[in-house]
Amino acid sequence: MIKEVARSIPNIEVYPIISLSIFFLFFLGLGWYVLRAKKEEMNRKKNIPLEDETNEF
Repeated sequence: MIKEVARSIPNIEVYPIISLSIFFLFFLGLGWYVLRAKKEEMNRKKNIPLEDETNEF
């Protein structure tokens, strides 16, 4: 039944290509961000969970 429903969707062969492209572009962008980030910025973000400050609203 699922195969019949999938066959009835027009241009269904495009969806795997689109999802793979989005996946690839996301991780390519993430890798670019990590490689281009400044070391000081990464050290600051790395230490955020260890800081003892409490923000009270």
